[in-house]
Amino acid sequence: MAPAPDAPVVLRVAGRPVGRYVTRPELPARLSPRPYLHPVTTLAGTEVTELTPADHLHHLGVGVAVPDVEGNNFWGGRTYVRDRGPTELDNHGVQRHASFQLRDPDGFVEELRWVASGAELLRERRTVAATELTDAAWALDFTFSLTNVTDAELSIGSPATNGRPGAAYGGYFWRARKEETAPDVFTADAEGETEVHGGRADWLAMAGADWTLVFAGATDTTRRDPWFVRTAEYPGVGSSLASHTRLTIAPGDTAVRRIVTVVADGRLGRDEAAALARKAVSQ
Repeated sequence: MAPAPDAPVVLRVAGRPVGRYVTRPELPARLSPRPYLHPVTTLAGTEVTELTPADHLHHLGVGVAVPDVEGNNFWGGRTYVRDRGPTELDNHGVQRHASFQLRDPDGFVEELRWVASGAELLRERRTVAATELTDAAWALDFTFSLTNVTDAELSIGSPATNGRPGAAYGGYFWRARKEETAPDVFTADAEGETEVHGGRADWLAMAGADWTLVFAGATDTTRRDPWFVRTAEYPGVGSSLASHTRLTIAPGDTAVRRIVTVVADGRLGRDEAAALARKAVSQ
């Protein structure tokens, strides 16, 4: 029997389940409801995502979240307001699953509608694929295309563009597993949250107790986006759509980003992470 059209998708690699994609989560409006991947696991079964953790209830596994689309919050939680700081506002949007154009055990193509205050602002085409790399690593290939469906320019911002330095979150975001010890984070030539946060790098790795995630921008445009990184407060990695200036999308235009994430068992070194990132992006 075929699954219901909106039923969660279970991603599989080499026959093993590695991710569950929820299309219509039942969440309060304050969390900016949106489809997400959780749990995501290594091939050995170690969970590497968290859902609605106590420290940030609006962190939803793996997905796309943006704190400011023309003043509408598609990230969840409080909104950073210039000269006021984090503020509770009734401005939360929702990403609504519309349909699947493709749905297979190793991936899917989905259409979503970004709606706020009863109006559709953006239409998204999301393409996700899971691929085996080695017997201990697989890759999650995640592309999202945001099209402005209004008759006016739309701009995407972040707390950083609204006056909070170092807080350029918004875009692809992975809330990782929180453990007793904060994970290590490194790129090809830098190490530690302070050094890698806000920087540009072809790939960035986060290593926990017995797992490693390696994030790689898979297009020139994506690689120009700085990395948003947290390890001490909580473990999370994102690619910033709006770091120093707002991203403007003209009516009918589309912004596209592609991130490939290696999900590996064990703690990888710099050379291993780099090799797997290259392999994942080239596939």
